[in-house]
Amino acid sequence: MRTDPQHVAPANPKTRRRATRVALAVTVTAALAASGIYIATANAGETGTAIPGALQAEAFSAQSGAQTESTGDTGGGTNVGWLKSGDWLRYDGVQAGASIAARIASDNTAGGTIELRAGTPTGALLASIPVAKTGGWQKWVTVTATAKPTTGKQNLVAVMKSKATTDFVNINWFKLSPDTTKNPTSSPSATKSATAKPTTASPTTKPATKPPTGGWVEVDQTLWKQQLADFEKLKPAPIKNNPVKVPEFHVNCTIAKQSPDDAIVFPNLPGASHMHTFFGPDIIGASTTTKDLLAAKSTSCQTKGDNSAYWMPQLTQNGKPVPLNGFRIYYGSRLKDPSKTKILPPGLVMIAGDAKRQEPTPKNSGINQFWCAGAAETGRSADGNWPKCATGGRLIISITFPDCWDGKHVDSPDHKSHVGPTGPDGTCASGKFPVAIPSISELFTYESQGGEGFTLASGLPSSAHMDMMNGWDPKVLGPLVRTCLTQGVKCGTTPTFD
Repeated sequence: MRTDPQHVAPANPKTRRRATRVALAVTVTAALAASGIYIATANAGETGTAIPGALQAEAFSAQSGAQTESTGDTGGGTNVGWLKSGDWLRYDGVQAGASIAARIASDNTAGGTIELRAGTPTGALLASIPVAKTGGWQKWVTVTATAKPTTGKQNLVAVMKSKATTDFVNINWFKLSPDTTKNPTSSPSATKSATAKPTTASPTTKPATKPPTGGWVEVDQTLWKQQLADFEKLKPAPIKNNPVKVPEFHVNCTIAKQSPDDAIVFPNLPGASHMHTFFGPDIIGASTTTKDLLAAKSTSCQTKGDNSAYWMPQLTQNGKPVPLNGFRIYYGSRLKDPSKTKILPPGLVMIAGDAKRQEPTPKNSGINQFWCAGAAETGRSADGNWPKCATGGRLIISITFPDCWDGKHVDSPDHKSHVGPTGPDGTCASGKFPVAIPSISELFTYESQGGEGFTLASGLPSSAHMDMMNGWDPKVLGPLVRTCLTQGVKCGTTPTFD
């Protein structure tokens, strides 16, 4: 467990790694040239002293399993941490040379390797950078390795490999050199060869707290302010017929398609994801954007005006997809005062859950799991992860998205850091996510009574996660939020009480 001052683990070891760590697509612009590093979509993201010629680890164009944090390394700024075997970072427009250096820290005795591969996580191996315990998660060393030179700029993927099942390395930056004879050491400590024993360096500057800019996608403030102003002018429909005093409305959907794509985690990389079950416009694919959704002519969701896309890893039993009985999205409010709820911002994307979380899920484990709807649970599968339902019961799972937004970004490096939960005082205004948005819960019901042979495309039930791309027409969403949520009463699929 990480306990050093710059990386303190939560009290509960199950929550040490943040709730979701999934991949990113982002375009940022910079060119790092003089040192022989060339990257078209990089952003240093550092607020401390710049490291000449360094490709900052957080300047990835896509990632899986990464988190950024303030670093105690010389120069300050941020590093990428919580990396374990199978995680990866992708850098676009890179020209790799005859050697590569990595600034790393580790407090895991198992160690491992950072593999540099061409194009994809399974592409040609260009270099292997060994990782050994450095004495702490913020005890930094520079390690170099010989690399297979490439011709021209291409995508470079750093893949983590280790026998450890937990985090084993932090990365602050990389350096590439087209010519090892022209690669002077510019790191604050001596560069070590791939076979040398690494040495440690103590932090000399106060870590920066400013988050990295790479991966933070800003909302269109002009459009958002206009949509918000239109929403504020709306008058709710009068309450009648004594509705239930629960702020809620819902959307029903059927399956649009199933494919190994993920427009949020693996944008523009068709087939790069595990298999997903999609709901919404059938145009959804690896390259879909929220603008594409708004322009779609049809959707598998039954509420006119909701062109949003929703998806979850496919559920199979003995290798075959489990038929879906129903899919419903509940839009509600968990605020103490639901009248503070606003509409969703334009361009918003979110992920709830953690595709990389692989933990046993016995009954009442407190993490994502399936349960029985319509009948009692009569037992568990042999591994304890899946319920067995009585006759008439069906397998069901639900995951809820955060309902507070930072008011600035519609996406973030982990696709979650721009939103957060309601504060302990029952409001959004008390924290860094001041804008209250509808609380979205996606409910999946399967035509199965559970038992043996089940798996999600992402693995165990604990890896269950759900993605959402906002495709709502604000002129449709606005009345639903204003009439149902802000008045604290239950509607169906329309802003009425009939």
